Amino acid sequence: MNDPQRLLFDEPGPRGRRRIRIATVLGVLAIAAGLAVAIYQFAAHGELAADRWRPFGTWPIWRYLLIALWATLRAAAVTAVLSAALGLLLALGRLSRRRSLRLLAGAYVEIFRTVPVLLLIYVTLFALPAYGLNFSLFWKLVVPLVVANSAAFAEIFRAGIRALDRGQAEAGQAIGLRPAQVMRLVVLPQALLKLTPSLVSQLVGLLKDTSLGFVVSFTELLYSGQVLASYTHLLIQTYLVVAVLYLAVNASLSKFARVLQARDGRLFGRRRSGSGTDPAAVDPAATLLTDGATTTR
Repeated sequence: MNDPQRLLFDEPGPRGRRRIRIATVLGVLAIAAGLAVAIYQFAAHGELAADRWRPFGTWPIWRYLLIALWATLRAAAVTAVLSAALGLLLALGRLSRRRSLRLLAGAYVEIFRTVPVLLLIYVTLFALPAYGLNFSLFWKLVVPLVVANSAAFAEIFRAGIRALDRGQAEAGQAIGLRPAQVMRLVVLPQALLKLTPSLVSQLVGLLKDTSLGFVVSFTELLYSGQVLASYTHLLIQTYLVVAVLYLAVNASLSKFARVLQARDGRLFGRRRSGSGTDPAAVDPAATLLTDGATTTR
């Protein structure tokens, strides 16, 4: 079986790794220099004075921001679940043996992967109500995000499935599994493990797309920050706090993905070894073999 820790591209050689390290060091130095200049400018203009940060030490301000953060997370979570489910169906449609399904799924992906999300939001805001489809503010944001992100998820899933070695599917078919069972029990678990970094990147982008909620007056984090800044006249301080909240959430997503990938990688490694385990522990497909004499090896 393929190593689940391998990426969908070739590992860089010694020269490539050296270039990556040099680029990383230069990038870190450039970011540090930019932060130093920004802090100096803020201090020179009095933006770091204690009285301008004091409001953010009060509970009413944080309660307002945390309510907005919860609205952002709720919209992002619903969008992620619906987009991933629809994207998986679209990916399977593009890989289907039926030409009609391939064409329909391909047309959907190619169209909505290129249409700007903002345009889709305007459609739900102005065009659909004219035909009796007047959603709540929450769904006026979520529906266009699902339409756009499902196309992106579909391409991610399709790339992961096609990158998997064909021998995996052939092995499942050799033990008598139907094509749907091979996809569900053999191909998808391995493909999703390989796709964890790409899926997290898409989730981070999806979370940032929720900031377009200001178009429909949905009180997500950035829109609430704009309202708060206009009320307190603390523009820089408010947006810095909002940026820190976004960074905390995205960093948590990345950390969760690394932990999940490492755990699944260890589990996958134990299944590959297969020593001292029953067939069902080595391969989930073996749970469908009922005669007891057939194994996956």
